Amino acid sequence: MNNPQTLAGRIILVTGAARGVGRAIAEACAAAGARLVVADVLEEAGEATAAALRAGGAAARFLPVDLGDPDSVARMGEAIAAEEGVLHGLVNNAAIATGIGGPEFDTLTIETWDRAMRVNVRGTWLVTRACAGMLQASGSGRIVNVASDTALWGAPRLLAYTSSKGAVLSMTRSLARELGPRGIGITAVAPGIMRCEATEYVPEARHRLYEEGRAVPGPQVPEDIAATIVFLLTPGAIALTGQTLPVNAGFVFA
Repeated sequence: MNNPQTLAGRIILVTGAARGVGRAIAEACAAAGARLVVADVLEEAGEATAAALRAGGAAARFLPVDLGDPDSVARMGEAIAAEEGVLHGLVNNAAIATGIGGPEFDTLTIETWDRAMRVNVRGTWLVTRACAGMLQASGSGRIVNVASDTALWGAPRLLAYTSSKGAVLSMTRSLARELGPRGIGITAVAPGIMRCEATEYVPEARHRLYEEGRAVPGPQVPEDIAATIVFLLTPGAIALTGQTLPVNAGFVFA
């Protein structure tokens, strides 16, 4: 009998997989037996990630994508359809998170707000739309949206990002209703700030706020959420559709 918690034979797309959280997710999926499509706007780093996965024995390819550009998202979807035909899993990980611990709501620029919404919200919807047919064709499609626990506790001085991730949580619930009849399950994970390349600019005081406030104190790293995401991509995770899992070592409880 096949182990229901492996991804053997399943084709998984991970956006924002060139580094940090996305790369850790891609590596965990590869270790569980998946074939990977690595997508990112950072082409050189994305190619390097795909090459590293192949060197480790996984099947992996890189596709460039800019979530802020609808045509770029469409091209990525068309390339996957032409090469694979079906898709078993999608991890909507790509996002931008600028200004953590930065401007207050009344000094936040319209450009920063619009960019967060364009990439984090519209981009997540566009990728999901581009992949939905292939996920349905697989017969057991699964989507995991990487949100943030900032949307659960209302992080201050981070309004654009927090609002965008709150929208992703609402999108997950709404899509669960629409995608369920198509056999597609969708869930969201809400991690806290992690120690990785993408958060090197975050003020140390904000890192300490999280690390000292968790039920299990200490830093959170990308690998901490990867195992949960691997499970959510398995056929057996369908019963969790529409749910948000705060995978944050107890900083916020659901």
